[in-house]
Amino acid sequence: MKLYRKRRTSPTVSLVSMIDIFAILLIFFIVTTTFKRDESLIRVSLPRASEGEPEVGKDWRVPLVLGKDGRVSLGPTELPLESLAAALRDFHTTRPDEKLEIKADEGAPLGLLVKVWDAATQAGLEIGDLPLRILLDE
Repeated sequence: MKLYRKRRTSPTVSLVSMIDIFAILLIFFIVTTTFKRDESLIRVSLPRASEGEPEVGKDWRVPLVLGKDGRVSLGPTELPLESLAAALRDFHTTRPDEKLEIKADEGAPLGLLVKVWDAATQAGLEIGDLPLRILLDE
């Protein structure tokens, strides 16, 4: 009696489908990753408002941070108040497409804000182009 013996095929792993899965995962992780922005070294406690509308879809702006102890920083670099006008002028000429915003601590003196606005005016910036950041209670 002749028995038919079935040939066994060796199992294989399809590399094409694994490469497709890895490519999709790579694309997913690249798209969902948030990139770190340059933040200031000065810690500020922003004032909160109970009225107003939150800004939706706002562009990211380079922060000009005013601390309650009188320190000022433009992006990640801390600047003395005397050289702020020159730094703002340099910023405006080297990066004309980027915009600034003032983040002032709630304990920052009003005189410091006026001095920063004077430095911005000396640098050729419009005061209307420098919005203040105010957080809204939610």
